[in-house]
Amino acid sequence: MTSTVHDGPITAVELSIGGMTCASCAARIEKKLNRMDGVEATVNYATEKARVSYSGDVQVADLIATVVRTGYTAEEPPPPQPEAESEAEPADGAAAVRDPELAALRQRLLVSVTLALPVVLLAMVPALQFDNWQWLSLTLAAPVVVWGALPFHRAAWTNARHGAATMDTLVSVGTLAAFAWSLWALFFGHAGMPGMRHGFDLTISRTDGSSAIYLEVAAGVVSFILLGRYLEARSKRKAGAALKALMELGAKDVAVLRGGQEVRIPVSALGVGDRFVVRPGEKIATDGTVTEGSSAVDAAMLTGESVPVEVTVGDAVTGATVNTSGRLVVEATRVGADTQLARMARLVEDAQNGKAEVQRLADRISGIFVPVVLLLALGTWVTWLLITDDPTAAFSAAVAVLIIACPCALGLATPTALMVGTGRGAQLGILIKGPEVLESTRRVDTVVLDKTGTVTTGRMTLTAVHPAADVDGDELLRLAGALEHASEHPIARAVATGAAARAGVLPVPENFENLAGLGVQGVVEGHAVLVGRERLLADWSIELPAALAEAKAAAEAEGATAVLVAWDGAARGVLTVADAVKETSAEAVTRLRALGLTPVLLTGDNKAVAETVARAVGIDEVIAEVLPQDKADVVRGLQAQGRTVAMVGDGVNDAAALAQADLGLAMGTGTDAAIEAGDLTLVRGDLLVAADAIRLSRRTLAVIKGNLFWAFSYNVAALPLAAAGLLNPMIAGAAMAFSSVFVVTNSLRLRSFR
Repeated sequence: MTSTVHDGPITAVELSIGGMTCASCAARIEKKLNRMDGVEATVNYATEKARVSYSGDVQVADLIATVVRTGYTAEEPPPPQPEAESEAEPADGAAAVRDPELAALRQRLLVSVTLALPVVLLAMVPALQFDNWQWLSLTLAAPVVVWGALPFHRAAWTNARHGAATMDTLVSVGTLAAFAWSLWALFFGHAGMPGMRHGFDLTISRTDGSSAIYLEVAAGVVSFILLGRYLEARSKRKAGAALKALMELGAKDVAVLRGGQEVRIPVSALGVGDRFVVRPGEKIATDGTVTEGSSAVDAAMLTGESVPVEVTVGDAVTGATVNTSGRLVVEATRVGADTQLARMARLVEDAQNGKAEVQRLADRISGIFVPVVLLLALGTWVTWLLITDDPTAAFSAAVAVLIIACPCALGLATPTALMVGTGRGAQLGILIKGPEVLESTRRVDTVVLDKTGTVTTGRMTLTAVHPAADVDGDELLRLAGALEHASEHPIARAVATGAAARAGVLPVPENFENLAGLGVQGVVEGHAVLVGRERLLADWSIELPAALAEAKAAAEAEGATAVLVAWDGAARGVLTVADAVKETSAEAVTRLRALGLTPVLLTGDNKAVAETVARAVGIDEVIAEVLPQDKADVVRGLQAQGRTVAMVGDGVNDAAALAQADLGLAMGTGTDAAIEAGDLTLVRGDLLVAADAIRLSRRTLAVIKGNLFWAFSYNVAALPLAAAGLLNPMIAGAAMAFSSVFVVTNSLRLRSFR
């Protein structure tokens, strides 16, 4: 039954859910919440959270009350307080100490295993069975069944009061039935007689019911399932470690400039516009702009980029990155929840809390699975009784069915893989918006690449120097660069930056003049220098020699800008300026092709420029001279041809196309509009990451499908075996526990993705 969503504002809230023990618990809570008017809810067993959208008269208190009435606990999670966290993530050995719930589970497991081990050995090895050994077994097994299995009994009773059955019901009924049978056999049958001996078989063997005890089954199953729960809890903690590490990346305090003095304050007290100092080795407290100093910033933990990036006055820096060398003064532009780190954490958490379509199917199955199993166990018992007239064998088969059938592995199959995959992605600078994105990456066959800022750097760069026959190239650059350094034009900045990098310190010009639309002129080291268009030189009656005219024509044929340089009445050279192709773009295109994708270059630039860039990176299909508002139409056109399209872009003018594409990959160095419209965000402005993102998404989807195949196959294969009497109940308990552990461990393999 689905809820009715009322008109009016829709509010979203996240609730922490307590008391869930398996996927069927999550399915029950989700079903109850979705029955409320105006409510849409998704409950995730692995993250123990519910994402709820509600409207109308519904309040958060009503949502919590519904969860409580269903037999679980719910609360709004407290806001994160990073400054209260300890500096380092504890080692796994210390995990239980830090996590009280894990510590309690570990204690329960250790006590249960210590008591159950002798019980199992006595039952399995007849040579160890002394006179009255069965009474020692009862003494050791009773605390395991009563205290060790208490969480299962308590949860089963709570669910029974609410008219429901979950995995705990199966475990509780199975172990209590085995224990009760053993008590009857000991006190009222022949099992309590001195000298009683007991064999062990992996399958179900026929015996005299009054002399058969199942204490090893009751104690062994509880111990195996507690071990499975403990390993599962540990693994789930590891699966969520990447997100936790991401949230803890930020600095804890910051040195703010107040009245010229440095004052240490918590990062939470920092405001937009505050100026703060970052010394070498310190983390940058929040997103901002450098106002003083220059340095190299290490963003490896945020973007996966191993090479530090040089920054200077006017450059943007990101919170949680590390200043490696010089002293910086930064003006805060974003604080708190608006920072890139906070937004990354939010995107990762949203993705982990979402559900893929395959998981919804698994949840539906889990929801009806337990009642079906209870009926199946009853049917098994009746069938065995009718066929064999052996109550012992009938009882063993029914208990095996109860214990092996838990749908835990089904419930963990998708969320654990998502947690690890999205967490690993965040470490590599890849943010996956939700589980449905994974499905899209598998189907994509065409990738549309926006040129400017995606394949190219998006800024003008000096690409070639053509000096006249009698002119030194460095001298040409030094004089032209000195004049261009005084201009703010993007082409002038490209020339000045290139000149400074090659010719070193640039001289200061005199009588500098900016001539709109033509170029610049001035005196440098006694030379009257002109830098600009051919028309500027013509105004001074300066003609281009044939070699320089050829260089200019060749540059313009490739869509580059030719800048002419003259001094003392003669043309001295041609400088070529263009939007340079990123160093990694060609390799990225090769990797995208290797993934079975056909690359298409899309740009608003003229065809000559587009084809030059396409040749440089190995793209055959070019769509040029497209207006910004028409980019989405191009994507629609490709989709109309039957293609499944991925789009990679970074600008405001790419947002519509990113949203239209089957899979939108937004460069994290781009605009907020593009990032909001994308399905995947590539924090590093590098096209290579696009190939990594698609590989990681496909790998995560493959792990999810592998997990689900194992979980379904396990239940489909194990239930008939148990019903046919081919599994001893204790072996069934071990198999059930380790099916969940297998699924979580399989998901953890994604942590090694490179």
